[in-house]
Amino acid sequence: MAKASPRDLFITALAPMVWGSTYLVTTEFLPADRPLLAATVRALPAGIVLMLVTRTWPRGSWWFKAAALGALNIGLFFFLLFFTAYQLPGGVAALVGSIQPLFVLLLGVPLLGERIRMTHIVACAVGAAGVGLLVLRSTATLTVIGVIAGMAGALSMAAGIVLTKRWGRPDGVGLLGFTGLQLAMGGVMLLPVTLVVEGLPGSVSLPNLAGFAYLSVIGALAAYAVWFRGIQRLPTMVVSFLGFLSPLVATVLGFAFLGEALSGWQIVGALLVLAAVFLVQRPVAVVDRQARRKAISVR
Repeated sequence: MAKASPRDLFITALAPMVWGSTYLVTTEFLPADRPLLAATVRALPAGIVLMLVTRTWPRGSWWFKAAALGALNIGLFFFLLFFTAYQLPGGVAALVGSIQPLFVLLLGVPLLGERIRMTHIVACAVGAAGVGLLVLRSTATLTVIGVIAGMAGALSMAAGIVLTKRWGRPDGVGLLGFTGLQLAMGGVMLLPVTLVVEGLPGSVSLPNLAGFAYLSVIGALAAYAVWFRGIQRLPTMVVSFLGFLSPLVATVLGFAFLGEALSGWQIVGALLVLAAVFLVQRPVAVVDRQARRKAISVR
């Protein structure tokens, strides 16, 4: 079982914390009603830059694997993420997406040979309850297509996590090259659809450019690099549950920058989210300590 060091947990957690700002940036900085454009600009420039810098190209079976991972982790997921953000209030979108750990749990059994533990089930329930308390509002409105898109996005990311763990990285390819490969693949898939369905905007403002730059450099290039690093170093369920930090950060940003009130129930929800993350990583930490003690005794 992979080693879950506090350092690895912290570094990996930075990715979903950054992604928690996506809803704020989307609604406040990006052009309205252009989820495909937002997804493409977020992925493609960063992917091309990384591929050129690292000189990484897929070979053999990795043409198919890179295309599959690029679609699941980037192309399809990005589109569904932004589409959901435009269709649903940010908090509700985060709540729908919180089903992702359950998908990872179910996919991990046939694809990774993992076992479903009672701790995982309890953590799923605790995390979902926490997200619900964090984001639900009595004034929240739901659309069927928005909910379906949110659940499909959660499934796409869950499949991407599991397959990334199963396939690893191509031989001789570094972390940045692997990240660039997936971002570029996903962006290339999104580009023609974006041009056909949405086209290019007639004008782009400075706030729009700032929002796109933030999502591409910080939200994609940097965040996905540490995310894929975490998938390699940590158990899939631990990585998946770190995703609960996104709605937590989204709630805090709404309080700090949009003047949204933070109720007592939301504070309880935040504590439940942190409890879920702790629950799912604790058994790994225990196993890791036991392994270290065994190694010391052998010496």
